[in-house]
Amino acid sequence: MANKLDPIGQSSLGMGENIAALLAIIFSPISAIIILVMEKDSKFVKFHAIQSLALAVIIFVANIVLGFIPILGWIVLLFLNLGVFILWIILLIKSYQGEWFELPLVGKFSMEQVNK
Repeated sequence: MANKLDPIGQSSLGMGENIAALLAIIFSPISAIIILVMEKDSKFVKFHAIQSLALAVIIFVANIVLGFIPILGWIVLLFLNLGVFILWIILLIKSYQGEWFELPLVGKFSMEQVNK
């Protein structure tokens, strides 16, 4: 589900939805938690905050697990973190453009949480 918001509205935080979603991603997981707790209305902002938080938890766990595996785990960890950095840039761009950009599994989970 990658569609644009028409038009970008205001979040309950007093800023544009795209800016609030961008902030939830850029300093994740801390900013994602803060924005998720403070946001009252915007499903778009909540979706990006939940997706960012879930991704941060998965990456944190993967870093711990791979960190304990000598050599091969460290090599995989290097490439994983490079991939995560590229994914982070993509998420920042998509959220600023107002797109509901769903990552596999994490995006579906995030959408289910928003629609509860």
